Amino acid sequence: MKKFVGSLIGVDQGNEEVFSDFASGGEMWTGSGARERRKVVTFSEPFRTVPSVQVALSLWDMDQGANVRADVTADKITETGFDLVFRTWSDTRVARVRMSWLAIGEVASEDDWELY
Repeated sequence: MKKFVGSLIGVDQGNEEVFSDFASGGEMWTGSGARERRKVVTFSEPFRTVPSVQVALSLWDMDQGANVRADVTADKITETGFDLVFRTWSDTRVARVRMSWLAIGEVASEDDWELY
């Protein structure tokens, strides 16, 4: 469990297109086997400490001729941003993906001060 010490809690959120491979014939649509796409997200302002980040698919356009396989996660989370990660494998064909995210954590206050 994450416990926040400060009195100010910030919430930042977004909805990002991670890729669109159908029109361009990209590897998520035409390939097979293990595949991964990442998109760097920068928060609107830095958090005071590393926030908790939740991600979800908000759009996925998949081929109906194969099993639907997906792994979505947040990686490399820092006070200033993180990577949205979409993975698939085997014969799954993905035309496009959009992911939503929500970050919650401590933010700096104008009343904060440091001795050194």
